[in-house]
Amino acid sequence: MTKGKITAMFTLLSVGVIAVLFANLFTGSADISVSDAVTAVFGEENTASDILWKIRMPRALAALLLGGALSLSGYLLQTFFHNPIAGPFVLGVSSGAKLIVAISMIFSASFFGLLSSAFMIISAFVGSMISLGFVLLVSRKVRQMSMLVVCGVMIGYICSAVTDFLVTFADDSDIINLHDWSMGTFSGTSMDNVKVIFIFVLIGLVGTILISKPIGAYMLGESYAHNMGVNIKLLRALLIILSGLLSASVTAFAGPVSFVGIAVPHIIRVLFKTSKPLVMIPACFLGGSIFCMLCDMIARTVFAPTELSISTVTAIFGAPVVIVIMLNRKRGEING
Repeated sequence: MTKGKITAMFTLLSVGVIAVLFANLFTGSADISVSDAVTAVFGEENTASDILWKIRMPRALAALLLGGALSLSGYLLQTFFHNPIAGPFVLGVSSGAKLIVAISMIFSASFFGLLSSAFMIISAFVGSMISLGFVLLVSRKVRQMSMLVVCGVMIGYICSAVTDFLVTFADDSDIINLHDWSMGTFSGTSMDNVKVIFIFVLIGLVGTILISKPIGAYMLGESYAHNMGVNIKLLRALLIILSGLLSASVTAFAGPVSFVGIAVPHIIRVLFKTSKPLVMIPACFLGGSIFCMLCDMIARTVFAPTELSISTVTAIFGAPVVIVIMLNRKRGEING
């Protein structure tokens, strides 16, 4: 794809992010007229301004940031494992993070009161690293990626089962929202949460951009990357750490969100017809933002006032993409 076409695609993605963000702000169970919206924007406090600035804006921004983070996390894991069906949800990374956050929420509510945003991310990061550690141990014994994915799914089921057990018997009033969170939701996000999310996601995004050149060499093969002077062990460690940080940020505030980390990077590769990291990294982030904001808008409006979990909607749109990827891989193996 030429530079002009790439620029045009990035322009479309950027416009898409802005358009979907505004669509999220002005759609919902409560109707807000244009005049009320204008009044709210210019600072006069009323019911519309409270809905826009205290409920919808933080939620939309969280979906924007966390959707981009989850997509980028999936891209890093796919790069690490050299496989397009690797992702934080499929490999059990999100479930591991969910388990440790749930334990931390219950423990904190029982002994210390409310859990801080930073500590939630740290707990999720620890859970992500534990799950990834198990996956890496399995990867040394198993050469087939299909078996590795199966093992990751089993790790995810085990972590989810333990989490569900904890949620079932948790009765403290401070963790009344634990069940909804464990299903995946952007609801209840505050602007203070958004500020913390922004910091951690920015660290992950900038860190990924800084190692884009070594990633490009690594994608051409470890031998090639080594000959180009890339420290393979350090790069692999950074891929795992950055992926864990990004997926942990998502799980800490929104719970487990499925299929975004697999589907969006694949869609971006098809649209841009390239695997260059300097193109894929920002494009995956923008694409993930659009995807999650759209899915969240659907989750809260289609059956309003009843709200679907975000993972339900992302699975509906993301799972078919994963099926297409697997069918294409199978067809390639047969033709090969």
